[in-house]
Amino acid sequence: MSMASIASSSTTTLISSSRVLLPSKSSLISPAVSFPRTLPSSSASSSSLCSGFSRLGSLTSRRNFAVKAQADDLPLVGNKAPDFEAEAVFDQEFIQVKLSEYIGKKYVILFFYPLDFTFVCPTEITAFSDRYEDFEKLNTEVLGVSVDSVFSHLAWVQTDRKSGGLGDLNYPLVSDITKSISKSFGVLIPDQGIALRGLFIIDKEGVIQHSTINNLGIGRSVDETMRTLQALQYVQENPDEVCPAGWKPGEKSMKPDPKLSKEYFSAI
Repeated sequence: MSMASIASSSTTTLISSSRVLLPSKSSLISPAVSFPRTLPSSSASSSSLCSGFSRLGSLTSRRNFAVKAQADDLPLVGNKAPDFEAEAVFDQEFIQVKLSEYIGKKYVILFFYPLDFTFVCPTEITAFSDRYEDFEKLNTEVLGVSVDSVFSHLAWVQTDRKSGGLGDLNYPLVSDITKSISKSFGVLIPDQGIALRGLFIIDKEGVIQHSTINNLGIGRSVDETMRTLQALQYVQENPDEVCPAGWKPGEKSMKPDPKLSKEYFSAI
């Protein structure tokens, strides 16, 4: 895709994820990109290249990068999180949780796990609970979701950790017994009726800014979730900067500009 096709897009979507849309079989057979039979002259090529860099500079000076996307192919990241209202267990009581109620108030870490009373799941759920105060300092709520009922959640919370249970948690466990939440976030395995280990960071505007999806046997890192959240908040507070790989608070960020970025690269 050329820079011109990006710049002329009428429908733009903000991106910040590894969520990839695979090409259809037809698109593999008949590529949408055609190449000219003759190459442009060197002067025309040079002019086009300079024009491309100019447009790139214009894009990088904005708060986020943008690409073209069809209305029915919009990635979750960069768009409003699908809203839901569901029953949950918190403090050994049944409560109602509505995702949109956090808009304008808090960031949200929303993570899905396959099933209660399993093996990898309690290690993740308790790890997030043990770090809850750290997320709270960043004005962030944590929500865990599975397809189990609230009665199963409650029984698991009432089971001691040494016996494979959770004990008391510092955040709600949401019941997605209809599987509608898992489906709307693209993590439901239809033939098994359970969710993959999806994790989404949603900002205070209700926009998904980050997502990861692990297969069933692979646990997630609370430390990496925290680091990504901190990087997101830094970029939103400093819209003219971006965070390089592995960035942590206090480390040097960079300017998304061909010239200004050299300040970062010359220092490493």
